[in-house]
Amino acid sequence: MRILDRCVVLVDAGYLLGAAASLLAGEPSRSRVTVDHTALIAALRARAEAETGLPLLRIYWFDAAPDRRPLPEHRRLRVLPRVTVRLGALTRAEGRWVQKGVDAVMHAELAELARNRACADVVLVTGDGDLLPGMMSAKEHGVVVHLWALQAADGDFNQSEDLVGEADERRVLDREWIEPWVRLREAPPAHPLGEPRPEIAQLLAAPPAAGHPAHPIGPPRPEQPAASAEEIQQGAALKMVPTPRDLAHRAPPAPSAGPASIVLRWSSERGWVDRPGSENHTAGDSLPMLAQLTTAEQRWADREEDITSIGGDAHEVGQVFARRWTDRLGSASRLTPLWADYPRIPHRLDGELLRYAARFGLLAHKDDQIDEHDRYAIRAGFWKELAARVPGGELLTADSRADG
Repeated sequence: MRILDRCVVLVDAGYLLGAAASLLAGEPSRSRVTVDHTALIAALRARAEAETGLPLLRIYWFDAAPDRRPLPEHRRLRVLPRVTVRLGALTRAEGRWVQKGVDAVMHAELAELARNRACADVVLVTGDGDLLPGMMSAKEHGVVVHLWALQAADGDFNQSEDLVGEADERRVLDREWIEPWVRLREAPPAHPLGEPRPEIAQLLAAPPAAGHPAHPIGPPRPEQPAASAEEIQQGAALKMVPTPRDLAHRAPPAPSAGPASIVLRWSSERGWVDRPGSENHTAGDSLPMLAQLTTAEQRWADREEDITSIGGDAHEVGQVFARRWTDRLGSASRLTPLWADYPRIPHRLDGELLRYAARFGLLAHKDDQIDEHDRYAIRAGFWKELAARVPGGELLTADSRADG
């Protein structure tokens, strides 16, 4: 059987992007860099075809993900032409993320390509010495093996010496080559220990409910008498977000005080968690969820947008969800009741928002739950988008930013 005159590129994403982070940021954490995957794939293809003198058959992108579920970058990659994504598992061990099975999948693919004589040349972008048997097997089947490295941060090798010694050809991709496609992520502004980021502080410093004299919605009301020191202190205390335990120990309002102003209904991963008095509903609870407002055609278009356009940043995810929901809800006036409970999002809608965010890999290190910091950022993005659409929303968000 004749070996087809074409080349294949096998990329160990953990090696390539980890080495890029080490080179650009001084540490191998991939979170320190941003990647233009489309441009990077195009550059790898052009370089491989130039080095081998053969047309490209396919680029295989090997990476890891929790439970082997594709992350946003994997969904964007696998719809690119001539790109196939293969995933291993990403597990938590001794306080850090560890890839499992990526080298085995890469080895199996390399051996299969060589055995079936699917290509004449293979380009390996990796440093893992576990691929040595696969490389040797490919050579025995007549395949020319090119081994590419990324320039090491310390000027030394970042590949297995055995792998380097066995390769037919070796090239080093330098900083100048990688920088256009992989760039250092801008570090967020530093905040004192214990002080939340601005978007989280905005939620924690949320103003009183709509209609409160301090934050009216609609025409301004006559000035109120100056508050006493005791009232100011009580007002500051109300800005703290109470826990269910805090509210459970508060004394119930007197019968003459009218209906209770606190809704003791809280989100939980198991569903509703009710406390005494939780039969009270807010106006926002009656609004339909996004799934109820979305047609099959819109659902398909949403998935396409998620794959091709949404980066997966927690704040951005909240904004995208809010934009879709408000556009399909129709009249913006229907959203006004939400501000009566700001920053609380109606429970069912909040659950739907967090489930949507989980599709972007916004999971904590254990129990597959969204990290608390990301939850605040997701909800802050939701409210930021609504602020521009709900009558009076700008007033509340502006006041909360000033208070925060």
